[in-house]
Amino acid sequence: MTTPGTDTAAARDAVAARLVEIADGVFAYVQPDGGWCLSNAGLVVGADGRAVLVDTAATERRARRLRAEVLRIAAAPPRTLVTTHFHGDHTFGHRFFPEATVVAHENARAEMAAAGLGLTTLWPGVEWGDIELTLPQLTYRDRLTLHPGEDRAELIHLGPAAHTTGDTVVWLPRQRVLFAGDAVMNGVTPFCLMGSVSGSLAALRRLRALDPAVVVPGHGPVGGPGLLDGNEEYFRWLTRRAAAGAAAGLSPLELARAEGPGPYAGLRDGERLVPNLHRAYAELAGAAPGAPLDVGALFREMTDYHGGLPACHA
Repeated sequence: MTTPGTDTAAARDAVAARLVEIADGVFAYVQPDGGWCLSNAGLVVGADGRAVLVDTAATERRARRLRAEVLRIAAAPPRTLVTTHFHGDHTFGHRFFPEATVVAHENARAEMAAAGLGLTTLWPGVEWGDIELTLPQLTYRDRLTLHPGEDRAELIHLGPAAHTTGDTVVWLPRQRVLFAGDAVMNGVTPFCLMGSVSGSLAALRRLRALDPAVVVPGHGPVGGPGLLDGNEEYFRWLTRRAAAGAAAGLSPLELARAEGPGPYAGLRDGERLVPNLHRAYAELAGAAPGAPLDVGALFREMTDYHGGLPACHA
């Protein structure tokens, strides 16, 4: 008998995830299939051998796999660990890199402290392992530059809110590589329940201005700048549907049931449509980007729309 989250397919996915070089000294760690809690990470190794890690993973098993991959590439464990945002699938594995100083936006630290290990209660069947909360030791407000070797890694806050209110992207100007965190998805439904629709659109415009050649999304395969276009098109479609639904007097759940995901039916985790519509409705009603919504209630509504708990193979 297998436990949810530790089935044979999930074990194969964990083995399949490897650090792949995408530019000189820059590596992406992509966890198939990119669904709930199967997030990406990254590694930047300077000419002097010093390494910067971007995000970790959700469970002890997956974080230990990531550590083994990092040590396969880097001469020593990374001394800096950048957190793109507070969600546990990107942060619960931080404790398995004790040598690193954890860096994040100041909002992300506050959000991590408030959320704790709450993500684990949404999928109690997942074998999370011996995880614990590891809060950032270093925070920044607008921008921060790291120097792995002679290169620059620019940390940019996508405020006031995109995926969350504490999103960080990591931009490598020489290599033109962008680690976008969950501000960008590939083959996976974007998610702005804790952020903003308008803020996501603004963030994508900022990221396009960087002119990246390679984009590492928070979930899904590595791609090019076209990922920015695809995410922008989704949020523009969402805005139009929300405006029409609100004008017709439909609730977000009613609208989702009536029309479904439309042209985005092929994206994973399509049930995110419901909380995304709630966020869009809130902004249409004048809510500020990132204004708190009842996450627990909307997760339950999303589960009802989906017809059961969404699958999580962390």
